[in-house]
Amino acid sequence: MQRIFLFIVTNLAVVVVLSVVLHLFGLDRSLAMRGIDYRSLLLYSLVVGFTGAIISLLMSKSMAKWSTGAHVIEQPQNEAEAWLVETVRKLAQQVNIAMPEIAIYEGEPNAFATGAFKNSALVAVSTGLLQSMNREEAQAVLGHEISHVANGDMVTLTLIQGVVNTFVVFLSRIVGSIVDRAVFRNDRDYAGPGYMITVLVCQVVFGILASLIVAWFSRYREYRADAGSARLLGPLPMIHALQRLGGLQAGALPKGFRSFGIAGDGGLASLFASHPPIEKRIEALQHVQAAGA
Repeated sequence: MQRIFLFIVTNLAVVVVLSVVLHLFGLDRSLAMRGIDYRSLLLYSLVVGFTGAIISLLMSKSMAKWSTGAHVIEQPQNEAEAWLVETVRKLAQQVNIAMPEIAIYEGEPNAFATGAFKNSALVAVSTGLLQSMNREEAQAVLGHEISHVANGDMVTLTLIQGVVNTFVVFLSRIVGSIVDRAVFRNDRDYAGPGYMITVLVCQVVFGILASLIVAWFSRYREYRADAGSARLLGPLPMIHALQRLGGLQAGALPKGFRSFGIAGDGGLASLFASHPPIEKRIEALQHVQAAGA
């Protein structure tokens, strides 16, 4: 995992901060008065939920560069960088997207793509991946990352996260209102401190549980990106790249970006894993290969 965890954490932090700010301005508290207007609460939840997801999306590229220390290639300084730029250029042309920014960062074998829009994306590759893979394998990984961009995975993820956020915000305030009156015995027409405490706790807890949905989508999109690489270059290069990664210690990007990397947490075959096990990804590509044959 490399990108999604950072996206989720950033999103959760933005939602919590927005909730605190709106509470301080009294907007949140007015919704907690006796006789909640559920339509108003739902509208409020939609605004807060999608604002958090959209801000996280817009910050994704700058956060990626900062968290990995990635160096954007403005002008290739050597043959490896020139090959990297030209390979990404050709792949981008094949899928009809604008040339992404290309970056290199120090680390064990891994790569990721991110960005708010298809035509202003970032593709980053680790030095470990370039050193450990042959050109065919590295090209397959780049095809995988370019497929993420072409598929619009970040935008789809944002929409899913926005819907999830909406329910988290909505349910948190319902629970907060109940707890404020039933547990803290607040019979006044305005929310007490128990309401805000409960809401913040519920937002974190519900947000973690809701990340199961985001993780499911992350696993699904990895298969799609693998298939995209197979369409661009054939299944074998991607199979070989995954086999190579399976025999190497995949480089962990900062926790926030784990779900957007090529390798991910294959060992965590759980509901919270952002990537399927490498073995299952290879098996899926072998089915594609067999179908093509």
